[in-house]
Amino acid sequence: MIIAGEFSFNDGKKVINSKYKHLLREVKAVISTIDANQHKTKRSKEKTMPGRMLFNPKSLNEAFKKEFYDRQWQKAKIKCDYPTGYYTEKYKPKAMKGGAFREMDFVKESLGIELQFGKYAFMVYNVCAKMTIFNKMGFIDAGVEIVPIKQFADEMSTGVSYFEQFVWDLEKRGVSNIDIPVLILGIDT
Repeated sequence: MIIAGEFSFNDGKKVINSKYKHLLREVKAVISTIDANQHKTKRSKEKTMPGRMLFNPKSLNEAFKKEFYDRQWQKAKIKCDYPTGYYTEKYKPKAMKGGAFREMDFVKESLGIELQFGKYAFMVYNVCAKMTIFNKMGFIDAGVEIVPIKQFADEMSTGVSYFEQFVWDLEKRGVSNIDIPVLILGIDT
């Protein structure tokens, strides 16, 4: 795969190049190692594009995981202890089942990476909320978000969001005083 686009959010490119250049080389090596053509599935029963070979986001995620884990990147996980003191007097919640967590896909030396082959809402959430939370909790100082460009997203077996949409949102939103430096990488085959 190739890096087809770069967007620097809150000086992300400058910060990562100065503080994490060696890790950025690893990220680029992982991207170049992935052969997207090995992660295609045939659409058979779907109403749209039946019989067409499309890229499988789940399979691509697994390939990226293997490559990052082989390079000693770790998943970071934070347990969420949700507050219960804000319910109204009339509301009596049931006990929550299981634990709630927030996860960052990969972390190494205070650089966080999120790989996004999922739905649109999570892209902006990753940069504007999740990375900020993981920074505040002491896990990361900066982040990299890896997302497909539109041309690649259009060839995936499930609807995913894409680089151009993400950049537009971040440009229109602007930078807040709590945002951390993030480099968004748009990838293609």
